Amino acid sequence: MKKTAVLFLLSFFIASCAPATQTPPAEVISVYATSAAQPWLTELYTCANDLSVALNFTADEPDIYLRVGEPENLFFPVYQIDEEEILIVTNRENPLQNLTLAQAQDLFALGDESAQVWVYSSDADVQMVFDQLVMKGRPVTSFAKIAVSPQQMSDLLNMEKDAVGILPKHWKVGTAREVFSAGTVPVLAITKEEPRGVILNLISCLQK
Repeated sequence: MKKTAVLFLLSFFIASCAPATQTPPAEVISVYATSAAQPWLTELYTCANDLSVALNFTADEPDIYLRVGEPENLFFPVYQIDEEEILIVTNRENPLQNLTLAQAQDLFALGDESAQVWVYSSDADVQMVFDQLVMKGRPVTSFAKIAVSPQQMSDLLNMEKDAVGILPKHWKVGTAREVFSAGTVPVLAITKEEPRGVILNLISCLQK
């Protein structure tokens, strides 16, 4: 009886000391999205979860970089994952009505007594696209105010009666009115090198 008990305890001790099976750590991929492209960042996190990949959000040389519209100089592999429409939007109480291209140019180049023009910093992807599609070389009025993100722009357009600004369609909410469509541009995933393995799988997931 004692011998049986000793053998049982010894077996239990050996079993409890044996190393547990460990799940291998998830591969970590660095990612970044401009403020205009953040709706697709949500999709990227969903794809990463499905593929058991960990994402590290950083602007420091990310493996995958999401942006709206094509940059002027592109030296890296690029993949279209969606499209985005760029709009001129006003507060619902603003008297501005549907604009022609010439009227839109004049509004953002010269300003208007009935409207406070809002734009983004010149290096923001959505502003670059707007300058290419609408301004076509004409500078924005010095009286324009600068929004730091489409979220702030959307909030301003819904709150301030005289506000008129540039908004990607994915960010248009509330009662703000569209008065001009600048056109549709690609939403891009840019990589540091030709994607392979997990990075390729993430981009493929975004394109579905």
